[in-house]
Amino acid sequence: MTKILVADDEADLETLIRQKFRQKIREQKYEFVFAANGNEALLKIEENPDIEIVLSDINMPEMDGLTLLTRLAEESPMIKAVMVSAYGDMDNIRVAMNRGAFDFITKPVNFEDLELTMEKTIRHVGQMRETLKAIKENNILKMYVDENVLSFMGTREYENSLTANETIEATVVFMDICSFTSISETETPDIVVKMLNQYFDLMVKEIIAQNGIVDKFIGDCIMAVFKGDYHLDRAIDACLAVRDKVNSLPAEHSFSPKVSIGINSGEMISGNIGSATLKRLDFTVIGDTVNTAQRLQAVAKQSQIIITELAYEKVKDSFKCNKVGEVNLKNKANAVSVYEVLD
Repeated sequence: MTKILVADDEADLETLIRQKFRQKIREQKYEFVFAANGNEALLKIEENPDIEIVLSDINMPEMDGLTLLTRLAEESPMIKAVMVSAYGDMDNIRVAMNRGAFDFITKPVNFEDLELTMEKTIRHVGQMRETLKAIKENNILKMYVDENVLSFMGTREYENSLTANETIEATVVFMDICSFTSISETETPDIVVKMLNQYFDLMVKEIIAQNGIVDKFIGDCIMAVFKGDYHLDRAIDACLAVRDKVNSLPAEHSFSPKVSIGINSGEMISGNIGSATLKRLDFTVIGDTVNTAQRLQAVAKQSQIIITELAYEKVKDSFKCNKVGEVNLKNKANAVSVYEVLD
C-alpha cells in the first residue's frame, strides 16, 4: 500500500479524491493523508514517515506549495511531490521543477491523468528505494569482505581463489568492548545495535587512519590486520588512539565504554577462506600469530593494550611500556611474558 499526502486548502478536494479512488482505498492500494497547508503537511509527514508521495497545491495559507517543495528537498528527499494547481503558467511550472517537483498537473483535475501520474511517481520512488537499498547492501558487503574478494565474484577465478594463499609478515589486533554484552540484557535491540555501531565506527576510523584493514567484526570485537612498512608501530598507534577516544566517550544508558586490546606480530597465512558453493569468501589471515593475538586480548584488562615480549623488544624505543609479567595462554605449553603499552 502506498501512503499519499494531499496538501490543499480546498476542502472539497478531499471529498473528490476519496470518491474517485474509493476502490483503490478499499483494496488498500492507496492510503491518503490530508493537510490544509505546508506547515500541516510537514507535521503529517513527521507523524507518518512512510508517506511516499505528496500531491500539493501552490497557493495555500501559512506555507505555500513552493516553500513546501524546498522543505521536502531538505528534510525528506525520498518523498516526491506532484504539484496540483490552477496556476499552470510556465513560470510556476519552472519554479516548481527547479525546487524538486516530480511532475505538474493543472486544475480542474483530470483524475485519470492524476492516477497515471501518481503511478509513475510511485514507480520512481520504488526505484529510488531499491537503488538506495542496493547501495547500502554493497557498502555493508565492503565492510565485511575484502575488495580483492569482490573482484572475484561472478567469475571463474572466484572458485579457483579458494586455493590462493601466501605467508605474510603482519600485525594482528583484537579490540574488544569490555562488558558490552551486559547491555543486551537491559536495553532494547535498537539501542544495543546503535551503541555498538557507534563504537565500531569510531574504532574503524582510527584503524583506517593507520592504513589498517578491518578483517572482521566478531560480536563486540574487531579483528584488524596491518601490513607493509612499520606494521607493528602503526598497529600500536591505532590502538592507542582507539583506547583514548573510547575512554573519552560519555556514559550512555549507564554504560561507560572501555576496550581491551591484544596485539601480535609475525608470520601468518593470508588467503580467501570460504565456500565456492555459497559464493562467500572472506579474505583473512590465520595461524598461531593470529590465535595468540586473540588470547592476548582475552587477558587484557579494561583500557589495556597487551603485547608479547618479542613485540616489546621491537618497539621499546618508540613506545612507553610496562612489564605485566607472565601469563598462561590457551594451548600454550609455557607461560608468556607480556607488556602493556602505555603511550
